[in-house]
Amino acid sequence: MTDLLAFLAEPIAQRSLWACAFIGFSNGFVSAIVVLRQSSLQIGAISCALLPGIAIAIMLFGLTQISVLLGAIIAAMIVGLGSIFVARGSRVHQDTVLSILHSSAFAAGFIILMQLGLQQKIDGWLFGSIMSMSHSDLWIAYATGAVAILGISILQRPLLIYLFDARMATSMGIPSKLFNYGLFALTILVLVSSLQAVGSFLSIGLLVAPAASVALISTRPAALFWGGGLIGGLGSVLAFFLSYPLGWHLGASIILVLGLIFAACYIIAQLQAQRRPKQIDTKLAKAP
Repeated sequence: MTDLLAFLAEPIAQRSLWACAFIGFSNGFVSAIVVLRQSSLQIGAISCALLPGIAIAIMLFGLTQISVLLGAIIAAMIVGLGSIFVARGSRVHQDTVLSILHSSAFAAGFIILMQLGLQQKIDGWLFGSIMSMSHSDLWIAYATGAVAILGISILQRPLLIYLFDARMATSMGIPSKLFNYGLFALTILVLVSSLQAVGSFLSIGLLVAPAASVALISTRPAALFWGGGLIGGLGSVLAFFLSYPLGWHLGASIILVLGLIFAACYIIAQLQAQRRPKQIDTKLAKAP
C-alpha cells in the first residue's frame, strides 16, 4: 500500500490515471455506436490495419508523432472504405474482403517495421503504453474524445433513428449518408487516438466491451452511451490500481477488466432471465 501511495504521488502516475479515466470513458461512450451498428468485426479488422499505415508513413516521412498519427488514420480509412468498394463489385462478402485486406496489410506493415529496425516500437503500437504517452498524445486523445462525446450527445435522437432504420431516417429528412460516413470517420479517429494507450490489438476491446456489457442488462439504447462510458472509465481506473501492485501490463489489464465486467453482466442477465418466468407464474397464480 505504501508503494502504491508513493507511486500515486508521482506526476506520471497522476497523468496516467487521468488518461485511463478519460480515454476509457470516451471509448466506452463511442462503443455504443459500434454495438448498435453491429460493426465490431469491422472495427477489429481496421484496428489491426493501423500498423501498415504507421510503417509506410515512417518510411516516407521519418519517425515523428504526426507521421504515425496520419499514417494510422489513412490506413484505417483505406482498409475500411476499400472493403466496401471491393465487396460491392464482387460476389465476396465485405467481411471476407476486410479479413484479407487487414491481414495482408498487417503482414506488410510488420515486415516494413522490422526492416526499418523498429522492433522495440512494434510492441508499443500493438499493445500500447499509457505510461509513456506524451503530452501531445494525451491532448489528441482528450480533444478527439470530447468532440465525439459532444457531437453524439447533441445528435443522439436523429442518430438513434438512423441506426435503427436508415430508410425511415432518410424519409424524415435525416442525412443518412452523411451520418454513415461521419460515424465511420468518428469511430476511426477515436480508435487512432487511443492507439498509444492500448495499442492496435487491444483497442477493439475498449471500443466494444463497455456498451456490449450494458446491452446485456438494459434494453434502452440511450443507456448504451452513458452506461458504456461509465463502464469504460471505471473499468480502466480499476485496471490502473490492479496493474501496479500485480506488475501487469496496464493496457492488457484494462481489456481484461472490461472482459470480466462483460462476463459479470452476462451472468446477471442470465439470472434475470431465469427469474422472469417464476414472476409471471406467481402473478398468474394470484389472478382471480
